[in-house]
Amino acid sequence: MEDNDVSRQLQQMMAFIKQEADEKAHEVSISSEEESDVLKQEIFEVEQQKIKQEYDRKEKQVDTRKKIEYSMQLNNSRLRVLQAQDDLVQDIKKAAQVQMYTLSADHTTYKHLIRDLIVQGLIKLKEPHLVLKCRHADLKLVKSVLQLAKDRFAAKMKDHPPDVVIDEETFLPAADELNTPGRTCAGGVILTSRDGRVICDNTLDSRLEVTFKQILPEIRRRFFGT
Repeated sequence: MEDNDVSRQLQQMMAFIKQEADEKAHEVSISSEEESDVLKQEIFEVEQQKIKQEYDRKEKQVDTRKKIEYSMQLNNSRLRVLQAQDDLVQDIKKAAQVQMYTLSADHTTYKHLIRDLIVQGLIKLKEPHLVLKCRHADLKLVKSVLQLAKDRFAAKMKDHPPDVVIDEETFLPAADELNTPGRTCAGGVILTSRDGRVICDNTLDSRLEVTFKQILPEIRRRFFGT
């Protein structure tokens, strides 16, 4: 074989090898690009999922925070309403207390009231010997109605009235110049057994407390519908 033929064949072989190499390189390049695209897509999907999870987590946090804030605002509103209702109830009670301090000004009405309070105390205690306490300002009035009260007791109970001694040394605190409820006694009496173990507090202040507790549900129903 001549040198020219050998050279031509070598050139053809080299061209074939180069073509094969180029095709293989092209295939590798395409495969790499496809693998790269798949990897990129996988990374994108993973990151997208992470972002969605983070968004969901923050959304839940915001929703929870809103619910907590709403609950707190609702509770605060309820507390303000309850406080306003309680303030109104206390204002009603204070008005009643102030009005109560004027009862003793009507001598005739107060005289009958003192008598009835003593009778009620005698019936409640049912003790043979009792001690009666009153305000110093009511001492004369109490003395004037004590026997009437004992007579009423005897008539109601069909029994002898107890022996009642008026305490003329220790008096119930009289109303001050400001007539401040809760610091003084508006009137009425306190009856105790001789040994002090059995007590009937029939002061006007005590009667108001008892009455107010009894009618408090009605007050709330009328003013607040509860």
